Amino acid sequence: MFSLRKLGAFGRTYRHLQRYNRILQVLLKYGFSDLIGRLHIDQYLESSWQRLGGALPEATLARLSRPERLRLAFEELGPTFIKLGQLLSSRPDLLPPPYIQELARLQDKIPPVPWAEIDAVFMRECGAPAETLFPEFEHEAMAAASIGQVHRARLADGSRVVVKVRRPGIARLINVDLEIFSHIASLMEQYLEELRSHSPTTVVEEFAESLNRELDFTLELANVQRFAQQFKGNPDIHVPEVYPELSSSCILVMEYIEGIKSSDVARLEAEGYDLALLARRGANLVMEQIFSHGFFHADPHPGNIFILPGNVVCFIDFGQMGRLSRRDQDDFTALVTSLVKRDEHEIAGGVLRTTIQLGEVDRDRLECDLVFFMDRYLYQPLEKLEAARIFQDLLTLVNRHHLSFKPSLYLMIKALCTLEGVGMMLDPHLRLFALAQPFMQRLQLERMKPGRLMEEAASLGLSYFRLLRALPDDLSSVLVQLQSGQLNIGFEHRGIMPLQVTLERITNRLVFAIVLAALIVGSSLIVLSGIPPRWHNVPVIGLFGFVLAACMGFCLLIAILKHKKM
Repeated sequence: MFSLRKLGAFGRTYRHLQRYNRILQVLLKYGFSDLIGRLHIDQYLESSWQRLGGALPEATLARLSRPERLRLAFEELGPTFIKLGQLLSSRPDLLPPPYIQELARLQDKIPPVPWAEIDAVFMRECGAPAETLFPEFEHEAMAAASIGQVHRARLADGSRVVVKVRRPGIARLINVDLEIFSHIASLMEQYLEELRSHSPTTVVEEFAESLNRELDFTLELANVQRFAQQFKGNPDIHVPEVYPELSSSCILVMEYIEGIKSSDVARLEAEGYDLALLARRGANLVMEQIFSHGFFHADPHPGNIFILPGNVVCFIDFGQMGRLSRRDQDDFTALVTSLVKRDEHEIAGGVLRTTIQLGEVDRDRLECDLVFFMDRYLYQPLEKLEAARIFQDLLTLVNRHHLSFKPSLYLMIKALCTLEGVGMMLDPHLRLFALAQPFMQRLQLERMKPGRLMEEAASLGLSYFRLLRALPDDLSSVLVQLQSGQLNIGFEHRGIMPLQVTLERITNRLVFAIVLAALIVGSSLIVLSGIPPRWHNVPVIGLFGFVLAACMGFCLLIAILKHKKM
């Protein structure tokens, strides 16, 4: 759909100046002028800086916390920012808990697109209006979100379906916002040293890839088909049928699910459903997705889980799916198993295997903190442990030690915590750790099977063989570069960016002052020489020079006072 190219800062900033200004207006409105100042965005938008709107009244800003203001700003800025906020709400390594909790409240609901624009999508994608393809088609959308909206319809054979249509123009809007995000992320890495280790540009690239997948409905269709294959023959779950022949990258047609939302506890009780069974069944299904298949529904909130007759569970909306490699499955299982065994040394090793190091890690101190962590939670009965609270404290602990879980594991942890919340609505006694134990034991037994061990040994041996085979050529290449003087060693200087910014500011002011002084001296000489034309016997050119010098001096004074440094 689109990609983030390594564009220059100038190109990214000015190509969409109107949208950039709108973003800055909203950030200023909600009191983020300090962030704009720290990012030095004014130097890129100098020409239009004066046109930016003001902030909300001080009394209004005082009533709102900074996380609340960020959420309101994201909601006002539209679909891309809402999606970004939802992503950040699953990354406690990037934001403190108050921001995580607030951004999790972002609502992805916006007014639907008029029917004429939706019908135009069918004409472009299918070459015919919707009524030609579907004998019945409801013009009024049953649901509308940032990327698409959903309509009810009926096929020629009488089957009831839902048709998900991508919003016209949404790809271009997201493309514009992503290029702006990329520029802002590069400024964060340049000026915000505390964020540099988190690599904001990498986060934006991951976000762009995620949105790419959500925008292409053929990928969601493939997700549903793979999900259905995983649970083929399982009577506890129903996967909606999809219709590839009627679908495209902008249109997805799938079976209409007429069930009860998992959050509608009163109705489920009234109709005789077994709530405790549903809670266990839903949890076991997600555990199977994660630990058996490594392909799981990443957003199992109540609106995406329906209950069908016979206590059958049905997931919908397969736009966000998580994937775990076999190695990630093994490492995470080993980590949780070591937590249950209360082995602090093994837990420290498990944490290091499942995380990315953002800085120097003191292993002794990490093990010490893990002992306190275990003392707090792991001497309780297994059935009393709450996954959400344990995972939140574990995330806080690893962040404190300059560690960050892999993005796929963050997605899995978010899915598990969301699922636990849904399950506890149905059965307050549900505990994920107790239900997860059989799956993890099964996964550990799988690792010890002779066939699996032989497969891993063969894979490891092949890797070493390829390494040894490539070693002579690699060494020869290094020696050739060394002999020819082409071998370069790069050094990264850290912590000098503030000094560089200060030196640039000093240099600019010195140049400005020299030009100002030259202008004053030159104007004085012109006045003394009496060069015409004159006004009241004063040379006009010299007078103009003095006025220009006064304006420049005033601007220099304002710039100095603005930074509160003389």
